[in-house]
Amino acid sequence: MVDPVIIGTVALDSIKTPFGKVDDALGGSACYASLAASFFSKPGILSIIGKDFPKEFITFLNQRSIDTNGIVTGDKTFKWKGYYEFDMNEAKTLDTELNSLLSYNVEVPDQYKDAKYIFLANIDPELQLKVINEIKNPELIVMDTMNFWIDNKKKELLETIKKADILVFNDGEARQLFETPNLVTAAKAALKLVSKAVIIKKGEHGALLFTKDKHFSAPGYPLEKIKDPTGCGDCFGGAFTGYLSKTKDLSEKNMRKAIVYGSVIASYNAEDFGTERLKNINMEDIEKRFDELKSIREF
Repeated sequence: MVDPVIIGTVALDSIKTPFGKVDDALGGSACYASLAASFFSKPGILSIIGKDFPKEFITFLNQRSIDTNGIVTGDKTFKWKGYYEFDMNEAKTLDTELNSLLSYNVEVPDQYKDAKYIFLANIDPELQLKVINEIKNPELIVMDTMNFWIDNKKKELLETIKKADILVFNDGEARQLFETPNLVTAAKAALKLVSKAVIIKKGEHGALLFTKDKHFSAPGYPLEKIKDPTGCGDCFGGAFTGYLSKTKDLSEKNMRKAIVYGSVIASYNAEDFGTERLKNINMEDIEKRFDELKSIREF
């Protein structure tokens, strides 16, 4: 059975950082999220590609037990070109080619409709809402977004957030969406919209979890080598949802563990370009770094 279902983009990314560059690498929010989730579960992707999308990328996803029957084919694949300077927390966009994404109208395959867990990776909130309405009886809906949708579809975004159980976004987006410099104030406002929790990502500085009566601060892993942070936030959300899907434990305590696993996989992702680092790690690597992060928080 496919679980979780992940909707987002599948892209070809061209990225330059102070440590190198790559052209037309496998990318997109759904790819990063599903690869991270695949360490714990068997995700299915909802997205669109073009006829130019390399077949070997689909083969790679399938080899990682990722179901790609929810990926439809249009004319040309979504492409993003960007770069990072030494502040690796901020990507600068050089060019975006939406291509097939412009006409994408998500269709949920029948075999996805019984999934209990959904991760709404970054994509148009109207498409996210359509997925929510087509899954029969989900137990958990985790939602991500970005500043573009806050700027251009805020009304639709807020309507979709109200259908989610957990909202995941970064600190800048939290401040922007709720028009406050204070993250605690933003989290409290977000908790009035969702049913379970709010997670605020802080890049290399970790993440904050807020529930109605508790909060938790997860550390970021202190990386010595960072090549490309593209997709780290998507890896975080995918791993978080994948772990909860595996354990079927939605307690606040287990969410804390899921956040740390998300941080671990995101940290590995930053060590190479695109999805390359995710090809070369296993659960032993993940558990080792999980234990390191656990020890960092002991006092």
